[in-house]
Parts: sequence; structure tokens; C-alpha cells
Amino acid sequence: MHRPTLITGGTGMLARDLARRLGTGVRTLARADLDIADPGAVDAALAAIAPEVVINCAAMTAVDLCESRREDAFRVNALGAGILAAASHRHGARLVHLSTDYVFAGDLGRPYHEDDATGPRTVYGASKLAGELAVREHCPDHLILRIAWLYGPGGPSFVHTMLCLGALDGPALTVVDDQIGNPTSTAAVADHLMLLLARGAVGTVHLSCEGEVSWHGFARTIFARAGLTRAIVACTTAQFPRPAPRPANSRLDKAWLRRHALPPMPTWQEAFARFLTEHPHG
Repeated sequence: MHRPTLITGGTGMLARDLARRLGTGVRTLARADLDIADPGAVDAALAAIAPEVVINCAAMTAVDLCESRREDAFRVNALGAGILAAASHRHGARLVHLSTDYVFAGDLGRPYHEDDATGPRTVYGASKLAGELAVREHCPDHLILRIAWLYGPGGPSFVHTMLCLGALDGPALTVVDDQIGNPTSTAAVADHLMLLLARGAVGTVHLSCEGEVSWHGFARTIFARAGLTRAIVACTTAQFPRPAPRPANSRLDKAWLRRHALPPMPTWQEAFARFLTEHPHG
């Protein structure tokens, strides 16, 4: 009998999609079920479930909120990741840990490779980088997936915000046009994660979709595909300040996939078209 897969942070967007795809043999635990920063609770959960794979989707991802709640961010994103990694190693489970483009400074003139120097400029990014380091230290059998600009069924995400705002009457929406990235669907991540697990992949892998666009360009595509007619105008990052600075460059290069002869991620246009076909209301 196969051992189950455990997904932490089970109410999150990617966790929900992974659970649907994995079907039987998966256990999901939400924050209310398991605080990954509680060593005793984590050890008890892994002892009871005996998972073959642990997929850690638990994280504090509210980027602006992290700036004012640094201790909370590091507790979940760094301490919790390390505790879960150590427990996974003790109980003989592989650990898949979700990370982010925010571990980079965001000022490189090309897409970031997996082995490029990190340099986070936000509390969120710093806490996620600390989590990566803890995972590498405490669980040799690990797979760290860096993803960016994620959306999926039910949201919340930029896609869902734009679909909601676009359906309302009102003045033109203002969307930043000088931040570039790779919009990525949870379906694309889930499909490639299954391939990586089947290969026994270990290490750090970028899993954003191929191709690049600005937030403004992505918003225009969302409206066009969804048949929304509300006007959108471009603005700069400086014209739309936020508590946490956003990276100008969130592009992730998928060198690991190429080196290991795995299929490329779909283009962001292909992934988004598939998403709207399967989930026309988000």
C-alpha cells in the first residue's frame, strides 16, 4: 500500500488544486488543523499520517502585511519551514516546499536562474529565503519550487481581482506597467510537480510559465479573454506605492527543467486560456 501525500496549508489556492488532482491518498491540513511552527504538533501529525511526500503550501503570503508583522512572517515562513523539514527527514518523507521570486532583488536585466544570487528586499522575501535555507539544512530529500504571479480556481489572485473589477462600471482602472513577470496557473505547477516527483527530483526548481508580460499587459489579456470592456490605463510603480516594494523583474528562468530534459512549462497565454476555459468565472 502506498503511503499518503500530506499537504499543509490545505485551504490555499495551490493546495486546493493539488488535492483535487491527487485525489485519493492525499491528506490536507489547514492552519486550523496544524501549526507548522509547533514542533510537537508537526511531529505528531507526521507520526499519525506517515506520509511519503509532504507538500508545504503553508505560508504567510500577504506581502504588505508581512512588512508590519515581521515576527509572524518569519514564524511561519522560516521557523515553520525548518520544523516541517526536520520532521519530514525524521519520518522518512520527501519534502516539497513552495517558495517565490521575492527571494531575488528583482533588478536583474534577464530572467533569474535557479543558482543566481538571492537578495530579497521585503520581509516576505527575506522570510521565504530563510525558509529555503532551513529546508536545505534539515531535509536532504527536498524539492524547493519557486513560483511567481500565481493564480488558480477560486483565487484569491490578480486574475480574480481583475475579473471582479472589470465586471463593474466605473472609471478606467490603473495597472502597473513597469513590473514584468510570468503569470502562472496552479494547474501548470501541479502538472509539472507530478513529473518532478516521478523523477525523484531534488533541489531548487523554477516552475513559472514561459513568456513574460507586465501587470498592465496581463490585465488587458484578462479583459480581452473574458469579454470585459472597462478601460485600463498604465501607470508606473512610483505612481502606485505599496508598503512592500514590488520587484521590477519577477521573471524566472527554467534552466533546471532544460538540464534534466523535462518538458517546458506551458506559455502563460496557453495556461491562462486553459484556466478560463475550465473556470470561466475564476
